[in-house]
Amino acid sequence: MCTAVVIATRNRPLELAATVGRLRDLPERPSVVVVDNASDAGSVAPAFDDPEVEVVRLSRNLGGAARTVGARRIASPYVAFSDDDSWWAPGALTEAAEILDAHPRLGLLAARVLVGPQKREDPVCEAMRSSPLPHRSDLPGPPVLGFVACGAVIRRAAFLAVGGFHPRFGIGGEEELLALDLATAGWGLAYVDRIVAHHHPSPGRDPSARRRGQLRNALWSAWLRRPAGAAARATVRLVAGHPRSRETAGAFIDAVRGLRWVAHERRAVPREVEWAVRALE
Repeated sequence: MCTAVVIATRNRPLELAATVGRLRDLPERPSVVVVDNASDAGSVAPAFDDPEVEVVRLSRNLGGAARTVGARRIASPYVAFSDDDSWWAPGALTEAAEILDAHPRLGLLAARVLVGPQKREDPVCEAMRSSPLPHRSDLPGPPVLGFVACGAVIRRAAFLAVGGFHPRFGIGGEEELLALDLATAGWGLAYVDRIVAHHHPSPGRDPSARRRGQLRNALWSAWLRRPAGAAARATVRLVAGHPRSRETAGAFIDAVRGLRWVAHERRAVPREVEWAVRALE
């Protein structure tokens, strides 16, 4: 088995235990690294009586960047991400590894994500399936520049070489910057419909905080990686595309507060990647 699973979790011990159980019941029996994002006292990730499950407890909440911590702990060439409320279909991890073996330029495989007991397809999947980007013979499916983290299998070396998930982005739209960085490094990202992940969103989520984080992160991604003119246009489009609300204003203020470090880390993508981004807008 060449694919390990990394789970980032916070304050959901019961859901986490159920998810780990589902993963360890898979025919692949993947090794699992659980990274606990500084859960509150009494809510820390449980210990697992299984040598193939490692629990890493962080002293602060790194959000999606906890997955990077987990990826550094394993030796497998491929890493599948799960949330504490998501898991992989039987056989998916084996087939994903075979696809990555057969496509050496493939840095990230985006799977089909089925939501809830009704197994509704996440709307993002249709957007990826109908990607307008030109098909590439060295990729196993439609090229994409976005993905759902809990439905992604990555080439570990490529992921770590570009720095993984940015530690400032938390949770919510953190995938966009990573996708741009992988593409800039020459890696392909592709949607593969037959690889399936299941996601049963936790009722404990804060949808308002998540939407605020997603807008802030979209602004940061544009400012960090788009050419100046494109970044300005993206800013107008993103803000105008959200309702006038305290949530939108808060997200914009949050983004502006990060301008100093954004200016320091800014690195515009090459022309071919920018063309791909524009084709998807």
